[in-house]
Amino acid sequence: MEGVNRVLFKKKKPQVIIPSKQERDKMHAKIPDNLYYRCPSCKKLVYVGDLAVERFCPHCHYIWRMTTSERIAQLLDELSFTEWLPETKISNPLSFDNYDQKVKATKEKTGLDEAITVGEATITGQPCAIGIMDSRFIMGSMGQAVGQKLTHLFTEATHKKLAVVLTTASGGARMQEGILSLMQMAKVSSAVSNHSKAGLFYLVLLTDPTTGGVTASFAMQGDIILAEPQALVGFAGRRVIEQTLKTTLPDNFQSSEEVLEKGFIDAIVNRQEQRKVIGSLLKMHRGDLNV
Repeated sequence: MEGVNRVLFKKKKPQVIIPSKQERDKMHAKIPDNLYYRCPSCKKLVYVGDLAVERFCPHCHYIWRMTTSERIAQLLDELSFTEWLPETKISNPLSFDNYDQKVKATKEKTGLDEAITVGEATITGQPCAIGIMDSRFIMGSMGQAVGQKLTHLFTEATHKKLAVVLTTASGGARMQEGILSLMQMAKVSSAVSNHSKAGLFYLVLLTDPTTGGVTASFAMQGDIILAEPQALVGFAGRRVIEQTLKTTLPDNFQSSEEVLEKGFIDAIVNRQEQRKVIGSLLKMHRGDLNV
């Protein structure tokens, strides 16, 4: 079908097709012609209407990466989100070739101003400050503006005495900003520390992928660290590690399940349960409630 380009993520690009009448009738009787996805995991056809808000395959529970708007709809109470620091300006401190053009094109394509959106909302009625990273924006990489927004998230949450919920999705530091990108690790970690010293709760939800300097700093500093199934969680990439160690790594290396076994994650939570689980944890960590 010409003109259709539904790229939901880069790691495993789903193939969008119009199935034959026989295939369609077998899966869904009396469903009108519409888009179907070929699941990258089980290879079965999935009607777009069956993905629902959680965006997972109904056959094998494979999950597609979520956009910021999809995550807001899936996790937060309806109409509860108020954004902080919209339209954050991204600078080009190293005068990196074509960086300004890349940022402009990415903004137009995604509708985002940066790789993270921050604000406040409620989850099952529980107030919190929320940060949502989006891998579509230069692979969710961490530059100065991302550090600024994250620092503001924790500083404002500390001032308002709010818990912080952060969903991570990042390839790590943004190479176009060099050492200034790496400096955001310490900057954000300091804000996380001040939030913790104020006795406030910080929950991280690791999504696919969470890697590099993000993993090496604020992604692993939560009071409770949750993860989605089969999310890539690590620091250096598989190829780099295999070449350095001169060995072949197991298939599940750096999967959230394997990282859970090593004790770096508290629990893996399916998307259908995330809102309920996170809401309950927020309620349990509110000091003014008897739970």
